[in-house]
Amino acid sequence: MEENPDLFSNRAASVNEDRVLKVRDLTRLVKGVLEESFPSVVVEGEISNFKRHMPSGHLYFTLKDEEAQVRCVMWRSDAAKVRFEVSDGMKVIVKGRVSLYEPRGDFQLYAVDLVPAGQGALQLAFEQLKKKLEDEGLFDEERKREIPEFPSRIGVVTSLEGAAVRDIISIISRRFPAVEVVIYPVKVQGDGAAEEIARAIRDFNKLSTVDVLIVGRGGGSLEDLWAFNEEVVARSIFDSAIPVISAVGHQVDYTIADFVADVRAATPSAAAELIVPDRQEVVAGVQSEVRTMGRLIEQKIYGLTLELDKLSHHYALQQPSSLVDQKSQLADELTRRLETETQHYVDVTGQKLIAVDSHLNALNPSAVLKRGYAFVESSTGIISSVRDVEAGDSATIHLHDGTLESQITGKSERSA
Repeated sequence: MEENPDLFSNRAASVNEDRVLKVRDLTRLVKGVLEESFPSVVVEGEISNFKRHMPSGHLYFTLKDEEAQVRCVMWRSDAAKVRFEVSDGMKVIVKGRVSLYEPRGDFQLYAVDLVPAGQGALQLAFEQLKKKLEDEGLFDEERKREIPEFPSRIGVVTSLEGAAVRDIISIISRRFPAVEVVIYPVKVQGDGAAEEIARAIRDFNKLSTVDVLIVGRGGGSLEDLWAFNEEVVARSIFDSAIPVISAVGHQVDYTIADFVADVRAATPSAAAELIVPDRQEVVAGVQSEVRTMGRLIEQKIYGLTLELDKLSHHYALQQPSSLVDQKSQLADELTRRLETETQHYVDVTGQKLIAVDSHLNALNPSAVLKRGYAFVESSTGIISSVRDVEAGDSATIHLHDGTLESQITGKSERSA
């Protein structure tokens, strides 16, 4: 903006050169000149030293280019209108007014609007939020749920004023009239629309009376569809226990809600066709299955009939008494064989017992003693060697019919 030389001349003329000014007087004079000279400017530059002051919400940053820089302030009321995340290094176009911050004598630009240079603010905000939510996992395919094949109640979050709600109701009623549709009317654009949409999704989840949700509206510009790009809507869809179909705009329109939803439908009409099957196709499918089952049952009955006919001509059914006689004769033969083998086992076992008894009798000490043998026992046990006793020891001689008490009067040791 060009300077106004007359304005500066008038200001300067009102100040007596001999008058000594206070600092505050000087800063107020300069401030007045700046504000009157530059009531509105548009400046492009790069942001640095960015800071969002909490809890006031005011923005403070420096706007610079290769040769100069200026301090900038954006009050909270204006900052709330900025839809994208401001950060250092971002090239922006700032609209505002020039003034002076008197306590420090700083020349400042008070920003009232802020847009990205070379890119729309809404598009930048869209890309920033998309990346943020994607990094958090809100778009992950593995967390998305299946849409029920035959829902009984469908919740719809949309405006009552648009064509979208009429299309949804019409298509669902035509395709599967047994389904109940519950409409939750909300604003779908403008201030407060995102909060209403998010609240509707939460309310449906609290009630738990529907099987699936359609959330959407008809087509429009990026700004018209912006409510479905708000973070509050995205998180309400993510937190929903009820499967959600996003149906926003036309086929070419994509919103953040589309990425978070369990299924994205290109249009509200497409969502209605997707959410319920065609009644005629279902009936035709059931009839086809009935015919197939009928054929399978007929084949099964035919096979069982053949099997029954085969069994009815079996020998066992033709001559049952003869079969019984044969089995009875076989039982007699098995009984006789069992008796024979049992008797043979008894005889063999008896002979083995006699042989063992004879062997045991042969080893019986009493039998040996009867043949004239004896064994001698001292007080320490059986004497098996002349070395076990000495002359004068007492000994007991065991015979087959009694014992003899004796005393050793001498001993003679046989040489080996």
